[in-house]
Amino acid sequence: MKISDQNISSSALRQNILDKANEAFTGNKKVEDFSKKINDAINSVAESQNNASKITKDYELGKETDLTKVIMQQQISNIAFQMTLNVRNKVLSSYKDIMNMPV
Repeated sequence: MKISDQNISSSALRQNILDKANEAFTGNKKVEDFSKKINDAINSVAESQNNASKITKDYELGKETDLTKVIMQQQISNIAFQMTLNVRNKVLSSYKDIMNMPV
């Protein structure tokens, strides 16, 4: 690698870092990405619960014969819901702590 190539790559890297920093401080792109990820996570939990409900109903009707599969799907759904509930509780607790801080 030549010295001029190093200068070009380091200036390109520097510019890339500056662009990312400006985007983070001035753009709403990160907020949209975060809200989309939260929405996707909640939809995933809801889908997991719907799948658990469907497979349980199928087992009760005799369409599904694998009890292990039914129990595993119920556990996955339960763990996903508990995780979502814990994240919500932590966010609310953090919000309350911030609101109670003296200014």
